[in-house]
Amino acid sequence: MMKSLADHGLPLVQLKEQRRDLVVALQKRNGPLNGWELMQIAAVQQAISAFEDVIADLDAELEAAA
Repeated sequence: MMKSLADHGLPLVQLKEQRRDLVVALQKRNGPLNGWELMQIAAVQQAISAFEDVIADLDAELEAAA
């Protein structure tokens, strides 16, 4: 289905990979997380959510136009 494959040229996959890399790096570390690390993950997650919303809107527009 096109809806699950189309990313409309947005860097969603790259952001998800960046989030995964940040989380994996933190899992391998001993000790508590600091605020900066949490802010990085939160910012990437917020961007992912925003892109997913935009993609859903674009897909809805395409379906409505069809």
